[in-house]
Order: sequence, then C-alpha cells, then structure tokens
Amino acid sequence: MGAVYFYHLTRQPLERTLPLLLDKALDADWRVEVRCPDLQRAAWLDEKLWLNPEDRFLPHGLAGSEDDNLHPVLLTTHPVENVDCIISVEGSDVSADEVREKDRVCILFDGNDETMLSHARQQWKILSDAKCHLQYWSEETGHWKKKAEANSPE
Repeated sequence: MGAVYFYHLTRQPLERTLPLLLDKALDADWRVEVRCPDLQRAAWLDEKLWLNPEDRFLPHGLAGSEDDNLHPVLLTTHPVENVDCIISVEGSDVSADEVREKDRVCILFDGNDETMLSHARQQWKILSDAKCHLQYWSEETGHWKKKAEANSPE
C-alpha cells in the first residue's frame, strides 16, 4: 500500500513545485498521472511543463490520444490505468482504493486559497478514516518540512 503526501503550497506556485515532484517520481521509474480538475487546467499545466524551466525537459502528454499509455507523465482529469503515482492538483479527488493500489499519491494544494485548504482538510479526514498512511508537508519556512503524519505503516 502506498502513502499520501499532502503538499501545502505557500511560497512556490504549482507550476514550480510540480516539476520538482515529477523529477523525483521519474527518478523512481514511476509512471505518473497528474490529475487536474478540468481540461483547461490540464492544458495550462501542459504549457507550463513545456516552457519551464528552459534547462530541462519533462516528458509528458495531455490525455486524449491513442498514445496516452506511452507517456511517463500524463495530465488528465480522470483516473487512468497503469500508473505508479498520482499527483492530484487543485482539489482533484483521490480515493482510498487508489491510494492502496499506487506506490505514492501526492496532493498539492494552494495554502493561500481557503477553498483549496478546506478541501485538502476534507481529503485528509476521509483518507485518514480509511486508514491510509498520510504525511503533511509544508514549505512555510522556505524548505519542505514534514509537519504531521497519520496511520504510519507497521
């Protein structure tokens, strides 16, 4: 069973934090689904990943083609098969069953957006009640630091 890492974004925006997590996931040889709330945000992230940063390339694709299963990182609005890691952005839900099936689930949320903060708290409660292993990470000091953990694996 995997773990859920909640990333509370307060200093760096999503488009700067996501590539760092994608690099780590690809280094682990994971295939990644980036779950977005809608197609517009998926297209926006697709553009950001192609343009930034200029010194590296993150192989990825936008869901909706017959080649979806070839992309190591797939931006989508719905669950896809054959991924090792789900990165949920901007309130996209992840189920406890998905957590149990994956190596890792990351939930990124904007701590400056009260709606996103509230939604992340609801997700924490739902997944905690389902006995998923959870970690909460904050960047409030300028560096990522684990601030809480629930349901540690034995």
